[in-house]
Amino acid sequence: MDLDKTPAPRPAPQRYEPGEGCLTTAIRIPVRIVVLVLVVPVRLVWDLLATGARALHRAVFRPVGRGIGLACSWLYETLLVPLGRALVWLVKALFVWPWVALWRYGVVVPVVWLYARVLTPVGHGIAFVCSWLYETLLTPTGHVLGAGLVWLGKALFVWPWVALWRHVLVPVVHYGLVVPAVWLYRQVLTPVGHGVAWLLVGLVRGVVLTVGGVWKALGWLVGTLLITPLGWLYRTVLAPVGREIADAIGVAWRIAGQISRAVGRALKWLALVLIGQPVSWFYRDVCTPVGHAVRDHVWAPAKKAAVETGRAARSALRSAGETVRQTRRDAWRALVGAPRAAEPVKVSVDGARTLGSTTTVPGAVPAPEISLRKQV
Repeated sequence: MDLDKTPAPRPAPQRYEPGEGCLTTAIRIPVRIVVLVLVVPVRLVWDLLATGARALHRAVFRPVGRGIGLACSWLYETLLVPLGRALVWLVKALFVWPWVALWRYGVVVPVVWLYARVLTPVGHGIAFVCSWLYETLLTPTGHVLGAGLVWLGKALFVWPWVALWRHVLVPVVHYGLVVPAVWLYRQVLTPVGHGVAWLLVGLVRGVVLTVGGVWKALGWLVGTLLITPLGWLYRTVLAPVGREIADAIGVAWRIAGQISRAVGRALKWLALVLIGQPVSWFYRDVCTPVGHAVRDHVWAPAKKAAVETGRAARSALRSAGETVRQTRRDAWRALVGAPRAAEPVKVSVDGARTLGSTTTVPGAVPAPEISLRKQV
């Protein structure tokens, strides 16, 4: 037998976790079925509203918001900013700058000049005179007069009151009030206070013990008759039912989402099969060949004919215009006559350079600049 062997430590008691009872198992499947039936229409409506809201946002609200933002930005930058700057300048011009100028040039500058040119020299002179008077006349006289006034003040207002306090009031107060009060406190009030305190403590203890017993009894009754049944009801019935309802709502919401996506895919497939593919086939096999035929056999010849017609019309208009201009010139020449031919310019030989010409003749003697030009 090993006497030194220490006993193994006991494991700490684990927290009590209530297991799934028959009530939980019994209500799980019906609750989930009922919740699924109730949640599926809500999820379908929710997904439909969310899809419509996203489409409305992309198609309407986002462009409108961008347009409103651009309009507000343009209005702010083009109208409000210049208007605000103009208003600020106007307010400053009317209410700030005049008062600043009045303060600066009507008050500050004169006051500074008065202080620097008048008050400062006058103050320096007064300070010099006062300092000379104080040092020459008032200092010796003031020392003697001050000592006499101090002694007289002490004799009249200090020493009598000090003597009265020390020799009259202190003994009277000490032996007439303090000593009897101390004796009364020590011999009478202290024992009476101890007795009253002992009595009050006893009464309070009795009351506390009585009230404590009553509260303990009330607490036991409330805990036994109310809290314990309510706790059992919460742990056993309400908590499992609430937990199962919450789990059922989550599972039903996920299943409803899958059903909603499946319905959406089915509607998308039906729209593609019933609308998209026929429209695509019609566009690819009917509209595209017809459009190519119209482009190649109708539009291109019509365009070419229109171009040729335009060119011919422009050429005919140019020819008609030229014919009209020629006819107008011939008619004018017949009425007025042909224009006179230009006469050749003859250069004077006498002047090497005239006032009206820069032509220079080699070997000619220059004529005076002020000479008149010979008439040819």
